[in-house]
Amino acid sequence: MLSALFRYQFMQNAVLAGFFASLLCGVIGVIIIEKKLVMMSGGIAHASYGGVGLGYLLGIEPILGAIGFALASAFGVGALKRRGGARADVLIGLFWSVGMALGIFFVALMPGYPPDMSSYLFGNILAVTRADLWLIASITAVVLIVVFVLFDSWKAYLFDDEFAWIIGQPTVFFEYLLLSIIALSVVALIRVVGIILALAMLTAPAATASLFTKGLGTRMVVSAALSTLFCWAGLAVSYYTGVSSGAAIVTLSGAVCLLSYGVRALAARQIQKHAAKTHAGGEVARK
Repeated sequence: MLSALFRYQFMQNAVLAGFFASLLCGVIGVIIIEKKLVMMSGGIAHASYGGVGLGYLLGIEPILGAIGFALASAFGVGALKRRGGARADVLIGLFWSVGMALGIFFVALMPGYPPDMSSYLFGNILAVTRADLWLIASITAVVLIVVFVLFDSWKAYLFDDEFAWIIGQPTVFFEYLLLSIIALSVVALIRVVGIILALAMLTAPAATASLFTKGLGTRMVVSAALSTLFCWAGLAVSYYTGVSSGAAIVTLSGAVCLLSYGVRALAARQIQKHAAKTHAGGEVARK
């Protein structure tokens, strides 16, 4: 693989795309978990499929259509949720299913043979072009700047949005800003792991990092490092075995996350047993 990395442009694009996407997942994934927006992120991701289909129908770049649909669904869910017109889980389910249905509907309206949509659903990091790479890098840069310039405000908003509002933070602005950067992050991941697998990539590294780290900034750094490791390891598996790159990346990250939860549970049990034995020994000594 190393020799191919220096010889082939597509391998260089894939490695760089994995790195930029991992930085994005490391930062946004932690925020998504902290604000309990996992299912909403999944809804936004699946709604973007309608934009992909519309892009093909109109003859424009499908990713641009995905950006439009992702942002529209994010703002739509956010606005309806704030007005209290319906339960959030109902809205997310509607956007989730209707977005996928619209993507299929728009593609069906195209004359001739329908395009292959599998790369948008499951990703293909080996097919990332220079244009895709520039898009992923640009979205990553914008999101990182937004998060780190307003880092202290983000911490207050994530910890307690009511307290942040009391001290004068523009919480409504932060809510819509967060939904916007989640939508952009989902679009950046489409070419790497696809719409269906994007949710796992956003959450698995961040969830693993949260098991072993405390501070918000530390969790973001560890999550980004883990995400980079999963991306590059999955890329290597895909290169040598021919397995879908998105499936390899997500399977690896999910397996490590589940294993980490198991190790954490076993460690907690051992600590409890040791504490119980120590307490029992102390009781016997006092008697």
